[in-house]
Amino acid sequence: MIERIDTKKRMSRILKHNGVAYLCGQVGEGATVAEQTRDCLSRVDSLLEKAGSDRKHILQAIVWLADMSDFAEMNEVWDAWVPDGFAPARACGEAKLARDVLKVEIIVTAAVNQSDLPEAHK
Repeated sequence: MIERIDTKKRMSRILKHNGVAYLCGQVGEGATVAEQTRDCLSRVDSLLEKAGSDRKHILQAIVWLADMSDFAEMNEVWDAWVPDGFAPARACGEAKLARDVLKVEIIVTAAVNQSDLPEAHK
């Protein structure tokens, strides 16, 4: 069964299937990459909660930076956000983002808490 949450014409903010939650790419507000990363990760937290998951259940994260020279600044925020011992598989690359003011976009895939699954999928 596929469950779509906050679905619009173009995309769903969350898609759940077989115990995995796929989040749409998240961006944040702020003047610096650190500010945008903090805001972005706060949005990820909210979506994970809505999906029945949390930071400790992230399987994979894909980070897009508008400029790889911001890598260390983004990582400082990221490292403080990820719980010790729960680092997901992660990739980071440089990309032209949807708007010129955006400096970072993060895409997350996470395991859903098993209690949220239908009995047939546990």
